[in-house]
Amino acid sequence: MRKLILHIPHSSTTIPFMDGFIADSDKITAEIFKLTDLYTDDLFSTKDDDKLIAPFTRLFCDVERFADDDLEAMSKFGMGVLYEKFDDGSMLRVVTPELRKRILEGFYWKHHNKLSELVKTHLTTSTNCLIVDCHSFPEKTLNRALNKTAFRPDFNIGTDAFHTPNKLIEVATKYFESLGYSLGIDEPYSGTIVPIDYYKKDVRVQSIMLEVNRKLYLSGKEKTADYNKTKQVVQGFLTTIREI
Repeated sequence: MRKLILHIPHSSTTIPFMDGFIADSDKITAEIFKLTDLYTDDLFSTKDDDKLIAPFTRLFCDVERFADDDLEAMSKFGMGVLYEKFDDGSMLRVVTPELRKRILEGFYWKHHNKLSELVKTHLTTSTNCLIVDCHSFPEKTLNRALNKTAFRPDFNIGTDAFHTPNKLIEVATKYFESLGYSLGIDEPYSGTIVPIDYYKKDVRVQSIMLEVNRKLYLSGKEKTADYNKTKQVVQGFLTTIREI
């Protein structure tokens, strides 16, 4: 049974410093809770796997985005690696070149270097490694979502043609369907994280994203009575793919 790398990028609500932010603090707080994958650091937490949790909110720096805005589709909405706009399109922050450099060097690349080191370590002790990109998503589509489909399944797996083996997709599909849950495959969210040093280069680095519909465990900011049940389902998924 292999050890997983659990990448948990959007569970934090912390802004390390407020430089550049121009919006009202109450609106910023509301946006943080709107976009945060609350409790995913617990839903996906295991004893034996390695985990990397971003300790800052995605409004400050989104480690799931490409650092180069020319490569990042969300940058056209002002929501690239460093968010400058709210989901409603209004101004959140002014990012100068100096501020961009400070945050990328001090936060973004440090996070990605840690992920690369985890992958490197796993590959020295095993023939491959498996990253699980750990997320949740709102039942209601965000304004700036690239995919505005009405299809909002219970769970959603994201894949990469190079880094996600078909066997992994098949096992994930069978697992959720056997429990009676609806599952989207790259729908409504697609893709999964791979460190840039290995991206499209090393097939030994496997990755799959799991998105949990927040309706299964949240009411506003609070856990529902189904929280523990949902956690058991997530933990069961991790156990299942660990054995592949």
